[in-house]
Amino acid sequence: MTAQAVHVLLVTHDDLLWQHWEQLDAGQWTAVRGRTLDDLKRWQHQGRRLAVLDSGLPDLPGWGDSQTWQPLLKDVRLLVASTSPSDEEGKQALSLGASGYAHAYAPAEALGRILTHVSAGDIWMGRTLVTRLLREIDSRLSHRTSTDWANGLTQREVEVAQRAAMGDSNQAIADMLGITERTVRAHLSAVFDKLGVTDRLLLALKVHGIR
Repeated sequence: MTAQAVHVLLVTHDDLLWQHWEQLDAGQWTAVRGRTLDDLKRWQHQGRRLAVLDSGLPDLPGWGDSQTWQPLLKDVRLLVASTSPSDEEGKQALSLGASGYAHAYAPAEALGRILTHVSAGDIWMGRTLVTRLLREIDSRLSHRTSTDWANGLTQREVEVAQRAAMGDSNQAIADMLGITERTVRAHLSAVFDKLGVTDRLLLALKVHGIR
């Protein structure tokens, strides 16, 4: 049985951006255009849950305006899309409850994959933002010494997990430990499976005893 297409609201005033977003796979996504935050509010009131917001929308409230954003983001899985993405904007949007932050002109296939993650309840962000957040977590919580999370892992898996939780890339970990990048990926896959996590951010939270 063919899966039913998921409705997604795409909010932008930019006709060129809308034309790009329209390239989403119609068999997987039913794209509906919005032009203002009022359209997002109506989408929310209709009980719809998935939306993409152009961060360049005119008169958009600042990301420091939590009183405006938090009600808008309640019960909505919102992907914030920027034509000029910055880690700081992404961090602010995610801290208010957005479900993802991405480049507005990501290829349609990539945007579809991102929406699949967001619609499933996952958080999506670019690699540089992930690395920044991991380093912030590590610098603030490096005093925690519990290693209960490492039970069941091999010594090498522990070493790889600790470096990944600090924000190091696979290649950096490989160079530091004297192994291949392919081996690092294999160790990380085993670590994710054993610890029940799906990405580096969740791994960092586990390593630092946050969850």
